[in-house]
Amino acid sequence: MSESSAEAVASATAAVASAAAASGGWRRTTGLAGAAIGVLAAGAAAGVAVERMTVGRGMRRRARLALDSTGPYGALRGTPGKAYADDGTELYYEVDDVEPEGGPAPRRRRLFGRKAPLPVTVVFSHGYCLNQDSWHFQRAALRGVVRTVHWDQRSHGRSGRGAAQIQDGVPVTIDQLGQDLKTVIDAAVPDGPIVLVGHSMGGMTVMALAAQYPELIRDRVVAAAFVGSSSGRLGEVNFGLPVAGVNAVRRVLPGVLKALGQQAELVEKGRRATAELFAGIIKRYSFASRDVDPAVERFAERMIESTPIDVVAEFYPAFTDHDKTGALALFQEMPVLVLAGVRDLVTPSEHSEAIADLLPDAELVLVPDAGHLVMLEHPEAVTDRLADLLTRAGAVPAGATVGGYGSTSSTAQPG
Repeated sequence: MSESSAEAVASATAAVASAAAASGGWRRTTGLAGAAIGVLAAGAAAGVAVERMTVGRGMRRRARLALDSTGPYGALRGTPGKAYADDGTELYYEVDDVEPEGGPAPRRRRLFGRKAPLPVTVVFSHGYCLNQDSWHFQRAALRGVVRTVHWDQRSHGRSGRGAAQIQDGVPVTIDQLGQDLKTVIDAAVPDGPIVLVGHSMGGMTVMALAAQYPELIRDRVVAAAFVGSSSGRLGEVNFGLPVAGVNAVRRVLPGVLKALGQQAELVEKGRRATAELFAGIIKRYSFASRDVDPAVERFAERMIESTPIDVVAEFYPAFTDHDKTGALALFQEMPVLVLAGVRDLVTPSEHSEAIADLLPDAELVLVPDAGHLVMLEHPEAVTDRLADLLTRAGAVPAGATVGGYGSTSSTAQPG
C-alpha cells in the first residue's frame, strides 16, 4: 500500500468516528465505514486492478464458487468433542488419534509392573478471526504420526459464542482464552505429555495458560511452538502504515469497531456486497509472496469472512492489554520453536525475536517472503520445523516420516 493510500485510510477512518459522534446515524456511520474500508481495500488490492477491469463480476463469482467446491483445504475432520468453559461457553474440538493400519490401537502392556508411557498429544490453537482448519497442512502431515487436538476458540469456528460476552457484556481477555484452553486440555488430554502449538492469538492463549496454570506447564508440557505470535506491546504495531496514519487509526478504530459490532446485521450485508474489496485486504495482511495457490487464498478468505463483525469488535481490545512476557520463563527448560514470517504486518517478526530473546535455547526461524498466515503460505517450512521439534521432545521417533507437507504455490496441486 502506498503512503498516500494509507493516509487516505486514516482520514476516512477518522471521518467515520467523527460522523458517529456528531449524528448518531448508524446507517450513515456504517456507510462511511464501508467507504473507509473500501479505500484500504483499493490500496491493498491494487495488484489485481487489471483483472477486475477485464473479468466480469459474474465470472469472478463463479470462479470463487469453483474454488470453494474443489479446494480440499479445511476438509480434514477428526473425532469431535465438546468442553464447557467456566461461563458455559461451548468449546468445540477434534482429536486425531494414532491408530495402526488395520484397526484400533492395541491395549497397552505393562512393563515391569508399570504402565507403558502415554503418547504425546499436540494441541493446536488458532489465531484471531480463524479456526482450527488454519492448521490444515500441518494436520495432514502429522496424521498417523502423533496424536493431535485441534480446537476452535470461543466465538470462532464451531465453538459457541462467548456466553459471558453475550449475556453479561464481559470483555474478552487473553486470560479467558487461557482458561478455555485449560478446559479443552482437561477434556481432550486429561493425562499424558503435551506439546502446545499456537499461532498469533493462539500463541498468546498458550502464554495465558502458562501464567495461570504454571504447574501444568512444569508437569506435563514437553515442548511448545509460537508461530507469528507476540508476548506484548501489540499497541505499537503499525500494520504497514506510516506513523501519521497508524496513530489516527489507533485513536478511532476501537470506537468504529464497537459501532459496527452494534449494527452487525447491517454491516454483514455490506460486507458481503463488498467481498472483493475485503479479499484485497485479507490477501495483503495474510500473505507476502505472489505465488500463492488461489484456492489457499480463498480458503483464508472463507475463514476470516465467517467471523462475525461483532466478534471482531469484541476481541480487538484484548490485544492492546496483552502482556505475558513473564510467563515465557516457564518454557525455558523445554524445546521451543519460535517461527514467523519476515513480512508479517499483523504480528511483526520483531515480536517473535523478542520471545526468542527471552528463551535463549529456543529455535528461532524467520521465513523470508512470508506474511501472517505463514503456516498456509509456506506449509513445508512450518511443518518441517514442527516435525523437528516433536522429535526433540520425544513425541515422534527420530526415524518417523512426516510427509504431505503440501505446497501453496500457484503451480502446485493441493496437498
